[in-house]
Amino acid sequence: MANTDSVGVKVFSLNCWGIRYMSKHCPQRYAMIGEMLCNEDHDIVLLQEVWSEKDFLYLKKKLACSHPHSHYFKSGVIGSGLAIFSKHRIRDTFLYRYSLNGYPYMVHHGDWFGGKAVGMAVVNLGSLTANVYVTHLHAEYCREKDSYLPHRVVQAWELQQFVRHTSAGADMVILGGDLNMHPRDLGNRLLRSYTGLRDSYLETVKFDGCEDGMTLIADNPFISRKELVPFEKGIRIDYILFQGSSKTDIYCDSMSTTKGSLPDRPFPYSDHEALTAELRLKSHIPAETGSDRQAKSHDSAAGKLAELIDIVTEARTEVKVGLHCAERMRYTAARTGVMGLALLFLELAIAAVPWLALGAEQPFPRTSFYLLAALCFAILLTTSLLYIFYTMELKSLQGAEDQMRLAVGSLQEKLRGFPVAQPHKALRRPPEGQEPGAFGPEE
Repeated sequence: MANTDSVGVKVFSLNCWGIRYMSKHCPQRYAMIGEMLCNEDHDIVLLQEVWSEKDFLYLKKKLACSHPHSHYFKSGVIGSGLAIFSKHRIRDTFLYRYSLNGYPYMVHHGDWFGGKAVGMAVVNLGSLTANVYVTHLHAEYCREKDSYLPHRVVQAWELQQFVRHTSAGADMVILGGDLNMHPRDLGNRLLRSYTGLRDSYLETVKFDGCEDGMTLIADNPFISRKELVPFEKGIRIDYILFQGSSKTDIYCDSMSTTKGSLPDRPFPYSDHEALTAELRLKSHIPAETGSDRQAKSHDSAAGKLAELIDIVTEARTEVKVGLHCAERMRYTAARTGVMGLALLFLELAIAAVPWLALGAEQPFPRTSFYLLAALCFAILLTTSLLYIFYTMELKSLQGAEDQMRLAVGSLQEKLRGFPVAQPHKALRRPPEGQEPGAFGPEE
């Protein structure tokens, strides 16, 4: 390999927990974040949960000298909360909003109103091009009974599709954000296996931070220990992932995280820990490989394909579980709507009695009649909206399941195209009466 170019990139990622009037010490923490980013030498800054555009504009003004290029990704009712700041020129941007993102009636969770999405920015790094992605997936809330798991799996599926289809011409791919998934969770394995993205925590040469790279820790004063049950010390759900290309190699020289409370500060930057990864990109000329190396490469690729098939099949099974749940909920909404409609017809029939029988009195007071009619209309309206929502959810889940089915078929066909391993070479034995050392391995 002949190195022709080398570029260092320092990447920062943080979930800012920036819900105005609800998050604790929000203005003060944004001031701390802005001051820290001005002093630190980050090339790319990836932020999540910047829910207010005013806060983004504050950071943009604060970082005008250190990070002159920025973009705020707008989506949903209150925004996607995603923002990127860069020392280098941002050439292009694009936003993809996930088709599934929780339920609108779960107001206390609020994910549906946030318009969760993945934002992409094409950044010039000297003569090289980097596709930078920032995202925030649906939260888990309950590990034991995770009703949002199918939605998060579909989000991970759409995320890997978006990254694969938009990064073909990039020299470098960087993905940062709050994935709300543990390292071995299904969605995380699906994302990394399909795209080939590498975890900076697992790849780094040097690490300085929380134990096991955790980003939601019990020592953070903004975190309630009850939220981490059954993980007493904390969990790792924030990531910086990276990948090179056929023309470039990429390495992670060091990675660090904050550790809860900060020295000389009254509180941390956020309820999440901040991540910093120092990446090194080297362009190279691919070297010729021998037949033995090609055979090993084929065996390795075949093993990865088989593993990927299992992961996609597992994801497809989880999506089917979500499908059955959505079908039940839609049926329940339809049945409740029919009951409300029947009640409304019954009330109209009772109200028509005085008109049909001249001189008859109204069987019940008008106030009760109007209240019951309002209740019927409320039931009809609510169930109609829910029926439409669950129908849309079904369509999205069915679409993802169809895509996964096609993907499994394509991967199986590709796996069958690999040459069958030749075990006789590895198991070759010397003739009888001959010493094993005289029959050495092939060069």
